[in-house]
Amino acid sequence: MKLISALCVILTSPVVAEKISLNEISSYFNAMTTAEAQFSQITDTGETSTGRLFIRRPGRIRFEYDPPEATLVVVGGGQVAVFDPKSRDEPLRFPLRHSPLNLVLEREVDLAQRDMVVAHFEAESQTAVTLQDAENPDYGFIQLIFTNNPVQLREWIVQDNSGGRTQIVLDSLTEGGRLSNVLFNIQYEMQKRSK
Repeated sequence: MKLISALCVILTSPVVAEKISLNEISSYFNAMTTAEAQFSQITDTGETSTGRLFIRRPGRIRFEYDPPEATLVVVGGGQVAVFDPKSRDEPLRFPLRHSPLNLVLEREVDLAQRDMVVAHFEAESQTAVTLQDAENPDYGFIQLIFTNNPVQLREWIVQDNSGGRTQIVLDSLTEGGRLSNVLFNIQYEMQKRSK
């Protein structure tokens, strides 16, 4: 009877997922060349917006926000450019290295060998890794959340240097498609908007 009770407890207990190792996460990013996804963005004030995301590693990402926001963020050439749809002025620009996104857009991601991981844990069958530039903690941090089988990035949370937090939730992420270089060309986008 005790054996049957013990088996019942084992069989009805929830299966605890193993957290994804830092080496597996690094390999996932290093194998990624391109990716596209729909995204939802939630700010710390509760504002929500949606759009389409394009990634081309290393160093390039594009956020196309849906109307009515219609903002465009282009990362390329080591720069981040934020285009305001209501303005013909030049975009707000700053170096990518000043953004926590830089940590996952590097040419070679090796989380196990870099002094950047400040948290790594499993919760609700997902693995979360929090990264921060140890030499520049004032740039903020990024927390990445992955599902397993297969390993896939599902969302991230960025806290910038002013303390603002933004959550990006990905939907229908597809990898390996063809993406034109022009999607990540800040100068091209500026010329197109000045006409």
